[in-house]
Amino acid sequence: AMLEFCENNNISVRGHNILWDDPRYQPSWVTALTDPKELKEAVENRTKSVVLRYKGRLIAWDVVNENLHFRFYEDRIGENASAEVYAMTYDLDQSPVLFMNEYNTIEYSEDEYSIPAKYARKLKNILSCRKELPMGIGLQSRFSPGQPNLAYMRAGMDLLGSLGFPIWLTEVFVDKGDNQELCFEEVLREGYSHPRVEGIVIWPTSPFAEECKMCLVDHEFKNTPTGDAVDKFIAELWSSKPVEIVSNGQGFSQAVLLHGEYDVSIKDPSTKSSADLKLKVNENSANIVHVQLDTFVPHASL
Repeated sequence: AMLEFCENNNISVRGHNILWDDPRYQPSWVTALTDPKELKEAVENRTKSVVLRYKGRLIAWDVVNENLHFRFYEDRIGENASAEVYAMTYDLDQSPVLFMNEYNTIEYSEDEYSIPAKYARKLKNILSCRKELPMGIGLQSRFSPGQPNLAYMRAGMDLLGSLGFPIWLTEVFVDKGDNQELCFEEVLREGYSHPRVEGIVIWPTSPFAEECKMCLVDHEFKNTPTGDAVDKFIAELWSSKPVEIVSNGQGFSQAVLLHGEYDVSIKDPSTKSSADLKLKVNENSANIVHVQLDTFVPHASL
């Protein structure tokens, strides 16, 4: 019913997750399987069950969750256990992007298990088994209280972005502390502004939880300061207010633009000539747009 609701309202859905490599979260009957062949058969059955059930309806799968910090399946089936599940998922449904999903890759520089270089190495290991896999880079982005290390976050996204795969911040969260809403907004802005980041998923706490570590609303569903930060940021991104920029004496002007599509109107008050164009900004856009105004034939070229 929830998936149908999302489809009817044009809400994209990610699958989380097919398997979890953390031994603490395995069903008891799975941990009881001591024969690697039986465990591998169980993995295959699980993968086929969920992937075929939602085939063609998801934009992405977190395939083997947290397989840098944990090795439940690698230790019992073999070093390529994760890679085999990714390949199997792709064979069953080629439409979703297949994500790794890890924590402390861009949040905390001293977690030796999941630093960006090791993340990249694991991703390449998965691709070594099937190079055509449509991989995605899932970064949970669960920050401790206090000022986030934005420089480290940016450097990590730069390194992983160089692999050429889409990045999603999959569980964005800033723990309760001083200036939580400001720190949270900084993380959102840093992620959104990176050219390789294609999606952000916020991971708030329920207002009815025993401890509200990062709630966007209170018990009466009124915004908390953190919720206000989210609304403010979204309103800013979706704003369509016109902005006027005046060029210098040589006819040049400069603007810093977020990814998206823009309607641009250019006017020369001295000649009364003008031009209208649509400008699309993405990671492949030219840094300079040349527009020639002519009293008869206005045109634009990139």
